[in-house]
Amino acid sequence: MRYVPHTKEEVKIMLEAIGLKNVDELFSDIPSEALLKRHLHIEGGWDEEQLRTYFRQAASGIPTVNNAVYFLGGGVYDHYVPSAVDKIISLPEFYTAYTPYQAEISQGTLQAMFEYQSLICDLTGMEVANGSLYDGASAVAEAVLMAMRVNGKRRVVVSECVHPDIVEVLRTYQLGHDFEILTLPQKEGITDLSPLEDLADVSCLVMQNPNYYGFLEDMNTASQLVHKAGGLFVAAVDPISLGVLRSPAEYGADVVVGEGQSLGNHLNYGGPHFGFFATKMDYIRYMPGRMAGQTVDVDGRVGYVLTLQTREQHIRREKATSNITSNHWLMALASAVYLALMGASLPQLGQSILNRSTYLAEKLVSVGYPLWKRQYFFKEFPIKVRDAEAVQQALADAGYYVGPVIDEHTLLVAVTEKRTKEHMDKLIELMEGLQ
Repeated sequence: MRYVPHTKEEVKIMLEAIGLKNVDELFSDIPSEALLKRHLHIEGGWDEEQLRTYFRQAASGIPTVNNAVYFLGGGVYDHYVPSAVDKIISLPEFYTAYTPYQAEISQGTLQAMFEYQSLICDLTGMEVANGSLYDGASAVAEAVLMAMRVNGKRRVVVSECVHPDIVEVLRTYQLGHDFEILTLPQKEGITDLSPLEDLADVSCLVMQNPNYYGFLEDMNTASQLVHKAGGLFVAAVDPISLGVLRSPAEYGADVVVGEGQSLGNHLNYGGPHFGFFATKMDYIRYMPGRMAGQTVDVDGRVGYVLTLQTREQHIRREKATSNITSNHWLMALASAVYLALMGASLPQLGQSILNRSTYLAEKLVSVGYPLWKRQYFFKEFPIKVRDAEAVQQALADAGYYVGPVIDEHTLLVAVTEKRTKEHMDKLIELMEGLQ
């Protein structure tokens, strides 16, 4: 809705209603010496079309997914978003809906939340899921807090191959909670699990698969070792990868979390996105956030309610499972629409991404850009270069965006289903010219 200024008559009526003579009286509490006692020195104004033209021209030089080619990874990806996703989440009943406190007037939102939770359970193989969290990083941190509620232990083990932003969020949570963080080292982009063999009294282990570098971890062994150490296994996963990889439930994950941006959400300048959270039925009472459930009314008709909402807004603060008081529901809804449309195609989608990323990796190796190691990966992989920032800038100047920079001699390259063979061959040509 465009802004329409008030008429002088409307301003007069509003001032009379609050007992003022003029607009200046609205600011009578401001010291007179702080007020500007002259008109602003502004040149003649533009009409609406002039203003639109100016901003169109100013924006024309900004790289977007429409005029640049993105091989950017590291947590946010340029995936295909069906037009139906944006259309459905833009419906007023979804786009303007607030927290569904009153079930009788929130059935659409609650049913959509129930469907979303069901889809996340299908995707991860877990038994229950909540109505989403703020992002993948906060989902990991909340999973750690939940593990400590379950077993009362305060030792958290985190792989060095987990995204550094996730680790930073976890350390922020550490400031308000009394727990220890131990780090498992990495060797060429893969977690060294051997230190875990000698640990005991562990609350949980956090592993990411594919990890920050795109490599696949030995999640089976990690699961066995942390359970032997008495802890829960928290698996942070890329949901798109689950079309081709084993579900976390199959390798014994106790909590499955992750960043949901890949599921029907645009890049959005890095956010907002949402975090998904799924676990076993045994831990449902320890789960953060809220959960919608299906029931029947007195007449036997199917209805939906907030089954669990043990948040500080609803119960005594000391008994709340989390201080998470809301979620990014519109983003989560987008993922539900995406999964309803694309869910059956996830195996083909995952295989397509795997084929494309493998093709590009092999081509880059052939022109002198080796991988860190010959290791299984999904969607992204690190390559060695002479000067990572210089290569990144040179490619950006040509309209090709690659990264992030891992270190002085390492770039991360991500390939989604939107990257065509022409895109990849052009990138290879550009990088060959930088040798």
